[in-house]
Amino acid sequence: MTTTSKSSDRKSTAQTSTDEPISGTTLSSWSRQQKIAMVASFAILALFLAFCACSKQSARPALVGVSGPVPDPPAQAATPAPVNVSTVITPAAAEKANKKVKNSPKKRPAEVTYSDANSGVSFLYPRKFSVLSGDSARGDLAAVGDVPMNFVQPGGVAVATVALPAHSYPGTDFASGFFNVSVNRSVSEEQCSHFAFVDTRNADGEPVDAEKVKIGNYDMEMTSEFDASALKQIETQYYHNYASGACYEYSLGLTTEGFPTEGGIQHVDRDAVFAKLEKILATVTVNPAEPAPVTQQTANGVSGGKE
Repeated sequence: MTTTSKSSDRKSTAQTSTDEPISGTTLSSWSRQQKIAMVASFAILALFLAFCACSKQSARPALVGVSGPVPDPPAQAATPAPVNVSTVITPAAAEKANKKVKNSPKKRPAEVTYSDANSGVSFLYPRKFSVLSGDSARGDLAAVGDVPMNFVQPGGVAVATVALPAHSYPGTDFASGFFNVSVNRSVSEEQCSHFAFVDTRNADGEPVDAEKVKIGNYDMEMTSEFDASALKQIETQYYHNYASGACYEYSLGLTTEGFPTEGGIQHVDRDAVFAKLEKILATVTVNPAEPAPVTQQTANGVSGGKE
């Protein structure tokens, strides 16, 4: 019994001793392979991760290219332009503005143009002055008085008279100021340079020759006349010029009343009055007059027919 046990123990011991080298060899061999496999696995994993990373980086632009055209950014709502309230005119405001324009008085020019087709004379005069035309021009201005024409031959015709307002110079002896226009077609050019009344302003009482002056666009002859009494004084300046086959006379006059007294009445500034009248004279123009109707004369008189 003892021998058998020992024999089996030996066998077991022998087997145990025999298996240990086999097990150690197997374990060592597996560990190397596993290590190699693990290293290879890690290397493969590292390569895979690196490949994946490169694939992701290269895929991004490709995705943008494949996605098609980039859509335009959404249009922003246009900001409305500021409205100038003052330019918006409602119908009611327009109607109100039209009424205001209609009702507002228009500013009239300070000067008025006078024109006479028969004589061809035209001139400018202040709107506040009075003007009368034709034969009634002198007679209707009572303050002017009788201012005779100064042609050397009869045949003069009154064209127009312009008068200053009666109260132009308050507190003075001013009575009236006037500008007369007359025309005489019966006077020659040589006769037009002379006057019927001589200028007697010379201290010796001798006549003074007519003076040649330049007024506006015309060369004229000028003389003056003075008439005085206890109640009225009239000073008149006469101008002649020959144009369009006729002699034109322009008379500038100043009338004063009485004599200044201690009651505060002053002498009017005569130079200032004549300066206003000369300003009218400087605007005078003479155009060819419209031809007057021509009548046929017969032995028995004048017929009413026209040629």
